[in-house]
Amino acid sequence: MFSKLLHLYSVVDQAVTQIRNQFPAEVKCGPGCADCCHALFDVSAIEAAYLASLLSSEQVEELNGAAQQAAAQFNKALANHTNPAEARIRCPLLGAEDTCLCYQGRPINCRTYGTPTVIEGQAHVCGLSAFDKGLSYPTINLAPLQQGLYQYSTELFGPEISKQRFSLALVILEPEKFPR
Repeated sequence: MFSKLLHLYSVVDQAVTQIRNQFPAEVKCGPGCADCCHALFDVSAIEAAYLASLLSSEQVEELNGAAQQAAAQFNKALANHTNPAEARIRCPLLGAEDTCLCYQGRPINCRTYGTPTVIEGQAHVCGLSAFDKGLSYPTINLAPLQQGLYQYSTELFGPEISKQRFSLALVILEPEKFPR
């Protein structure tokens, strides 16, 4: 059910590794770095389903409080039309040691966060990185990745659900929405 998604993740991970190897001083991501774990973003239906499939019922129960808090902050940010680049919400999957409790299932946004990306024709990079403005670096274009996620979501759920995006908190609060 998730073979295409896992292949896409593998391709993305290889691209990130290549950038990290070319620019080790500029990519600051590593164990304990959790800047991306406070960014406001949502995930595709296929990514939500994959995450839900990896979480045990015990984990879902344990993460419920953090997920409720993150969901409230997410909804408030949306209601207030907060600029997503400025919003800071702790991911409900972020453990006490600032490590991901579901690292294997982390979505595309998490996988690419510390490297230069292109979103709607604009270059973006983590504020903690050491990439210099004005210099040229290899980038990861998120548009084709998002298109692939939409396609895989459509294959799994049909066109109506695949148009939707989901907060990570919702994956924990309502895992039954996503097939396992």
